[in-house]
Amino acid sequence: MSTDVAGIANRIIANIEKVIIGKRPQLTLAVAAYFSEGHILLEDVPGVAKTMLARALARSAGCTFKRLQCTPDLLPTDVTGVNVYNQKTAEFEFRAGPVFAQTLLADEINRATPRTQAALLEAMGERRVSVDGQTYVLKPPFLVIATQNPVDQEGTFPLPEAQLDRFLIRLSLGYPSMEEEGKMLSRLQMGHPIDELKPVVTAEDVIACQEAVRGIHVDEKVKRYILEVVHASRNNEDVLLGGSPRASIALFRTAQALAAVTGRDFALPDDVKRMAQPVLAHRLILKPESRLRKRTAVAVVKDLVDDAKVPITDKMKATQQDYFS
Repeated sequence: MSTDVAGIANRIIANIEKVIIGKRPQLTLAVAAYFSEGHILLEDVPGVAKTMLARALARSAGCTFKRLQCTPDLLPTDVTGVNVYNQKTAEFEFRAGPVFAQTLLADEINRATPRTQAALLEAMGERRVSVDGQTYVLKPPFLVIATQNPVDQEGTFPLPEAQLDRFLIRLSLGYPSMEEEGKMLSRLQMGHPIDELKPVVTAEDVIACQEAVRGIHVDEKVKRYILEVVHASRNNEDVLLGGSPRASIALFRTAQALAAVTGRDFALPDDVKRMAQPVLAHRLILKPESRLRKRTAVAVVKDLVDDAKVPITDKMKATQQDYFS
């Protein structure tokens, strides 16, 4: 790899850790998703720095950032933009919506109506927006980070399967430990560290990392392992709707990205194992009777990974020989 993906990733993560304490595993997965050109769904209780993660990630990469507060009265044009008539020029002018930022935070996305949620689909899938027959290409690197609160479901519109499938990964930050929360209180005493956060890489660095990730070697045995896990989800007795081909692609790309972020030019089965739950759990729809038995998508994904036979690749053999020689 000509691009130092691991070095750039470490600079971004270290910078975000000035704001968010003790969440390096989640930050690593978020950066891997970013380098995979995917979008992130943050599902967690209020007050655990979901919004702060999005702001810190955008600021660390020197990218433009917009925050969209989703509410039931939000319209699709509030997301994409609208043509406005200019009386001076006697022509319509396009006023771009927040989706034209390089990093868009859709806060509490499940509070927006399905019609407004759908306004994000084209942007997320194709990196472009169509308004009144005109197509606008979004500036790379484009990232959507959406948040939703899994506890308070009053007045919400659950994301449909088609939109959930467009999120590359789903993450939860979780509560900090008492020690981490104590450090947080000390840092916040004189002001919020996000106000002092400076870019540590450029948008061009991120794009270079995204291109480098595509070149990470994935052994045929690892590809087969990915397919076995995803196909097993379609035949699982607890699952009504399993992983789509988009899920296979997502697991493939994130395994590449995780390998690059950790400094390797080849993907291992362990990369697939680590990314399986963030990539697959939100895509699986369980049968009603399975939900009644308290089965969860996370538990099903764990079983799928445990049941799949882990391959031994040539790269793994070479690494073991170097270790023992």
